[in-house]
Amino acid sequence: MLTVLIAPDSFKGTLSAAQVCDIAERAFTDAIKDVKIIKLPAADGGEGLCACFEGFAKGRRIAAEVSGVFGEKMMAEYFMLENNTAVIETASCAGLPLAGDNKNPEEATTLGVGELMLHAKQNGAKAVLLGLGGSATNDCGVGMATALGWKFLDENGNSVEPCGASLSKIQKRSPPTTSFDLPVTAACDVENPLYGKNGAAYVFAPQKGADKEMVQRLDSGLKNVARVIEKDVGKAVAATKGSGAAGGMGAGALAFLNAQLKKGIDIILDESGFDAFAAECDLVVTGEGRLDFQSADGKVISGVAKRAKRLGKKVVAVCGCRGDGAEKILDCGVIEMYFATEKEKSFAEILETCKTDLYAAAFKAALNQKEDLQ
Repeated sequence: MLTVLIAPDSFKGTLSAAQVCDIAERAFTDAIKDVKIIKLPAADGGEGLCACFEGFAKGRRIAAEVSGVFGEKMMAEYFMLENNTAVIETASCAGLPLAGDNKNPEEATTLGVGELMLHAKQNGAKAVLLGLGGSATNDCGVGMATALGWKFLDENGNSVEPCGASLSKIQKRSPPTTSFDLPVTAACDVENPLYGKNGAAYVFAPQKGADKEMVQRLDSGLKNVARVIEKDVGKAVAATKGSGAAGGMGAGALAFLNAQLKKGIDIILDESGFDAFAAECDLVVTGEGRLDFQSADGKVISGVAKRAKRLGKKVVAVCGCRGDGAEKILDCGVIEMYFATEKEKSFAEILETCKTDLYAAAFKAALNQKEDLQ
């Protein structure tokens, strides 16, 4: 009997990681008569982190009313593990899909993330695992810190709005009267620095709605906050790998939470027992919605491929679509790539056919591997 481990990310906006697992499982069992499937939905710190833990760890979902992307009230959830670690997604209340057609990283805020953290502490959390990915924001975590009691002041001593547009105005910060004293691990999926050509604004803000001029303003704001942080506490965070994650939330987690930054996919692979599952399999199947040049740098697909390669396992990728630089993933250990669609489609078209398209791609992958595996 052949054993196949399926460990994909979610296909953001279309399919959850669990749904991708189910579709790939059906394709492989249809294509290969005698096969055992192990499903391990994965995440890298963005959307789906809570669902991922829910799949292999005991705990409970907890809902809270918090501030949304633009300050509006909304309901968001986090996952409380049995050991009282709260798994919190930045994307749950500050995620890009929540901005809809009104994307604007100068106005977006991470205020709700801090409110979720306070709610978790009040409900008995002893530690926090904070997923940084998938945000609509570029506020360097100032919104989150404001919710936790930090004050950010302009040159006249007035409080500034906790959003991206205010970063250049900040001249001083003051800590809360009661510190958020829980240990925090921040799970990130990128290694970008805080500012500069490879930083949060230049690399990620355009997909959050920023034009060229806004990118420059946001980058200047991030530089200013980094200067204030270093001046106030002597902590240089701007060049730390991952400080540019989630619009600078990586730097904010370091500066305001004294957090430890770790690759989200490594956390998931360790906590889920990936190595033990992979040891008994003949093939690993991974994937994500769009495979491009970013996929090789800390995303689920690269983390799974590198870990499986070290274990001597073959890896194939079954993804939604191909972007620029997709071939970089071959350097991580992926031997073949399959795509649900090879042509541009509107989001409405993708939603309509994503399940059947993914099944076809996974079925093709299974047929192509069948002879080698047997």
